[in-house]
Amino acid sequence: MSTLDRRSFLAGSALVAGGAVTVGSTLFQTLTSAAGATPPSLADRGRPGRAGYGPLSRVADQNGDEILALPAGFEYVTFSKIGDPMSDGTPVPRAHDGMAAFRARRGHTLLIRNHEVRTAPGTVLGSVQGPVELRYDPLGVGGTTSLLFDTRRGELVRDWVSFSGSIVNCAGGVALHESGWITSEETVSGPNQGFGRKHGYNFLVPATTDGPVAAVPLTAMGRFAHEAIAVDPRTGYVYETEDSGNDSGFYRFRPVDKRDLSQGGSLEMLAVAGHDRYSALTGQTVGASLPMRWVTIDNPDPDLDADPTAEVAREGSAKGAALFNRLEGIWYDPSTKGFFFASTSGGDAGYGQIWHYAPRTEKLTLFFESPGGTVLDSPDNLLVTPRGGILLCEDDASGADDDTHPLAPGITDVNRLIGLSRRGDAFEFAVNVLNDAEFAGACFSHDGSTLFVNIFGDGDAPGSGMTCAITGPWHRGAL
Repeated sequence: MSTLDRRSFLAGSALVAGGAVTVGSTLFQTLTSAAGATPPSLADRGRPGRAGYGPLSRVADQNGDEILALPAGFEYVTFSKIGDPMSDGTPVPRAHDGMAAFRARRGHTLLIRNHEVRTAPGTVLGSVQGPVELRYDPLGVGGTTSLLFDTRRGELVRDWVSFSGSIVNCAGGVALHESGWITSEETVSGPNQGFGRKHGYNFLVPATTDGPVAAVPLTAMGRFAHEAIAVDPRTGYVYETEDSGNDSGFYRFRPVDKRDLSQGGSLEMLAVAGHDRYSALTGQTVGASLPMRWVTIDNPDPDLDADPTAEVAREGSAKGAALFNRLEGIWYDPSTKGFFFASTSGGDAGYGQIWHYAPRTEKLTLFFESPGGTVLDSPDNLLVTPRGGILLCEDDASGADDDTHPLAPGITDVNRLIGLSRRGDAFEFAVNVLNDAEFAGACFSHDGSTLFVNIFGDGDAPGSGMTCAITGPWHRGAL
C-alpha cells in the first residue's frame, strides 16, 4: 500500500463508497479492560460496513459555495473567513489552526481558535492585531481569536482577538475543568530571529474572557516546538506533544498547583522501560504495548540563542527518552482513562500513527498505523468525539504524492477528515473541495450536535480559510 498514490487507488477503494478499512479489531476492548473502564454504548463501534456514514458528495454551504464533501444528511455553515471584519474592528487573521469549544449561555458555543502565523516580525497583513500594550511580544504576529456562535440558529454572534503577540500558534488544548484554552507555539524562535522576546511556550487564554488578555508564558512547561496538550482530569497532569521532525518527544508536566499552571512544576519526557533512546518511528506493531518510565528535564527553558533547535528533546534523549516522528494532536479519552495522540509521519509507510497512552498502567500502545495515503495521510489535530469515535484532521502538505480525489477535481494533495471507530476502522467523513489547505481544530459543541472544524487557508487570500459548523445524523456511524 505504501507504494500506491491516492490517484491510482481511489477507483476501487472502499473509502470512496464510505466503507471502512480495518487495521485493528479488538484493541479498544484491551485498552478499556486495562483501564478498568466500560466502553461507551452511544455509538456503533465499527462493525464491518457500519463505521462510516456512506458515500460522500459535494455539499454547498449557506451561501451556495461548495467547500466540503460530506455524507448524505449532513450540512454545514461557514463563517469567520480570512480577511472578514471582526466585531472588534480588526480583520480575521490568516492560518486557522487548533481550536476548542466551550459551553456558553443561551445555547451558544464559545470557540477559541489559534492562528499559526509565520510571517516576519512585526508584519501587519494577516497577523493577529491585538492591542499593542497587551501583546506578549510587540513584534509577535500570532495569537488567538474568540468566536461566540449560536448553535441553535447556526450563525456567528460575535468575534474578537483574545490573545496576541505570540507566533506560530499551532494547536494546544483545553485546560483543567475547561477553565480556558492553552495555546501553544510551534517554534523556538526569539531575538536572534528578529522577535522582541523568546518564543516556544504555552499560554492560557481563560474561557471567561470577552476581550483581549495579556497572557503569561508558562515557561516551566518547556520551550520547544509545541503542538498540542491534554489534561488528565484526575491528576491535573498536562501531557504535551512536540512537532520537531524525528526528534520529537512526548512530555508530562506535573504542576505545583494544577489550577494555576503559572506556579510552575516539573517537566518529564517519556521513555520506554528497558529500551533507552527507543525509536517509535518505524518497526512498530499495532496492539503491542510498551512499558514506560519518565525522565526529568532539568532545563525546560533553554536560551537557544546560538542554536534554536530541539534542546529539550536532546536532554531527554541523552537520559534515555523515546523519540517519535512529528507528534501532533492529543485528546483525553474518558472511556479508556487515557490519551490518544498522533504521529503525523510515523509508521513503516510514513503516513501516520495513532498511539494510546494509559497513565494508570504506564503503557504505550500503537492503536493504528496507516498502510498508505489513501487510508490516512498525515494526521494532525485529533479529537475523541462525544460518542466515542476518533476524528483525524489531515495535513498533507508535503506534495510527495501529488494525490488527487474524484470529489475535488483540479486539486492535488487533497485533505480530508478521517474517522476511526474503536475497532480501528478508518473511513472518510469529509473532503476539502475548496483548496489544498489542511483541516484543523476539530471540536464538538457540548450537546454533541455540531462539529466545528477549520480550513487553514492559503496565506492571506481572502476567504481561503474559515471555520465550518457541521450538523447531521451523527448516530448513524462511529463519530
